[in-house]
Amino acid sequence: MPANRPRIIRSVRLPQPVEDRIAAAFDAPPVPETPLSTDEVFRLAAETKAEGLLVTHHAAIKGADVARIPESVRIVATVSVGLDHLDVKAILDRGIAVTNTPDVLTDCNADLAMMLIIAASRRVKAYTEIMRNGWGHTLAMDELLGVQVSGKTLGIIGMGRIGQAVAKRAKGFDMKVLYHNRRRLDPQDEHGATWFENLSDMLPLCQILTLHLPGNPDSASLINAETLALLPKGAIFVNAARGILVDEDALLDALNSGQLFGAGLDVCRNEPNPDPRLLAEPNVFMTPHVGSATIETRTAMGMLALDNVVAEVSGKPLLTPVKA
Repeated sequence: MPANRPRIIRSVRLPQPVEDRIAAAFDAPPVPETPLSTDEVFRLAAETKAEGLLVTHHAAIKGADVARIPESVRIVATVSVGLDHLDVKAILDRGIAVTNTPDVLTDCNADLAMMLIIAASRRVKAYTEIMRNGWGHTLAMDELLGVQVSGKTLGIIGMGRIGQAVAKRAKGFDMKVLYHNRRRLDPQDEHGATWFENLSDMLPLCQILTLHLPGNPDSASLINAETLALLPKGAIFVNAARGILVDEDALLDALNSGQLFGAGLDVCRNEPNPDPRLLAEPNVFMTPHVGSATIETRTAMGMLALDNVVAEVSGKPLLTPVKA
């Protein structure tokens, strides 16, 4: 630790162990009661001559904002894996380091993806509403039937860290796993999954489809009317990645036509105000973008971001640098 306490700005309140570390070892403004905007982060950084910015998607730094980063800032440490809220190349071009928090949230996100698969397949939304309303009647043998998850064929789009962790979990359900990636992985990273170079070849085989890839303009609306039509009728769709990947009108059409049996969504296009039609859809189980939301994971993410700030200020190698 350098003799002087690193000066930081955090755009959001962090888990208590992380806040305790900030109080003990960093100079920072009081804990923000609500997420700070980009303008607020920059204002506080200028006032305090902050060396590090800990941000999330609430305080995006893109386009013209990059030029406004105060001169004192040496590192932008995003408390996330995703980088779609940062103009990484432009920030690096200013000589400011960028880091993120990979690995520490892999298991947590994969756990949530499996929850979404099960919840969408087993009609958890409908069952929860019945119980919330007092139950009150015996269900017939053919009433509100779900779809069995065990033994199904799972397609994974995006076989990075999280996709691989989902593939490992799927084996516990005796699922056959297929994946589409830009390149084939080394066999030890496939966990028995089968690679498809062409997405259109894989989709007709996928009884369950789950997304685990970044959201960017190149992948916008990857899931659309055409791709959904390639799935077997009655498939399950899960998105624990980014809302931009999905054409939500096409998703709703597929649900209403029966092309999809159900969907599990942790993300949507208009966060935090989802399309009301998605919220009303009986076969859509939604969570509020909480893939990393466990005590253990969010604490580890905050600690890793702080470790990167300390490394930068101390002149040591960054733990998880992001490159252009």
